[in-house]
Amino acid sequence: MVKEKDHVNLSTCAKCGGRICSPVISVNDPLPPVEEAPDFCPMRLHPEEIQRAQEEYNDSAIREFARLASIQEAECYEITGEGIRNTLTRVEEIINFSKKCGYSTIGIAFCIGVREEARMFSEVLEARGFTVSSVCCKTGRVQKEDIGILPEEKIAPPQIRESMCNPIAQAEIFNREKVDLVVLLGLCVGHDSLFIKYCRAPITVLAAKDRVLAHNPLAALYASKSPYYRRISRKEELNITGKKIDISRKKVNEGEHE
Repeated sequence: MVKEKDHVNLSTCAKCGGRICSPVISVNDPLPPVEEAPDFCPMRLHPEEIQRAQEEYNDSAIREFARLASIQEAECYEITGEGIRNTLTRVEEIINFSKKCGYSTIGIAFCIGVREEARMFSEVLEARGFTVSSVCCKTGRVQKEDIGILPEEKIAPPQIRESMCNPIAQAEIFNREKVDLVVLLGLCVGHDSLFIKYCRAPITVLAAKDRVLAHNPLAALYASKSPYYRRISRKEELNITGKKIDISRKKVNEGEHE
C-alpha cells in the first residue's frame, strides 16, 4: 500500500469540470473570484508557487520565449465561417517557432528504433536552412551489463551484446555542441527523463514513443472504452514494485564542459 501524502494537498485539475483558470469573458471583465474554484484547484492550494512562477517572466529572455510560444500557439488556428480549424502540423510548428526564436542549430535526440523518422526530420530541417545535429540513443555503445542489467533482462538473447540507451551522453553532446534547441524523438520512458534532466538547451518533443500504437500514445486513451483496450482503464490496487528513486538531488552544473 502507498502511504497517503499528508504533508501537501495535491492539485486535481484533470477532474475539474469548470474553466475558472481560463474563463470565456471580455478582456475588460473582472475575473471570477478564485474562491469559486474547487478545493483541489492549484490556484487555491498553492498561490505562493503561482506568484513565484509569475515572477520568473520578469526575466526578459524567459518573457520573450513565452511570448513567442503564445504567438506560435495562436498561429496554429484559423477562424473561418465554419468556426476554428487547425492549420499547422507539429513539424511545421517546430520550424516556425525556431525561426521566431532566432534558432539556427537544432538537435535531434532520437531512439534508434525511429532512425528513419530522424533522417526524414533532419532532411526537412536542413531543407529549411537549419544546421542539424542528431544523436542516437545508443551513442557510446555502452553494454547494458555495465549498469547492472542481467543477461535475462535484455531484449536480445543473453549471449548477444546489447548497447544501453545513453540519454545522458546524448544530452552532454548537445551541451558541448551548444545547439539552440533540442527535439526529442521517440526516447524510451525514463530515458527521456534523464535526457531532460541533463540537457541545458531548451527542449521540445516531436513524438513520444509508443511501440504498439505507431507512436500515438493518446490512442490508448481514446480506445480505452472499447472491449480490446478496456484493460487500460480497469481499477486495481496500486502495487509498487520497486523502491522510490530520487534523481532530483543531483544538480547539473550549469558551467560544466563550457
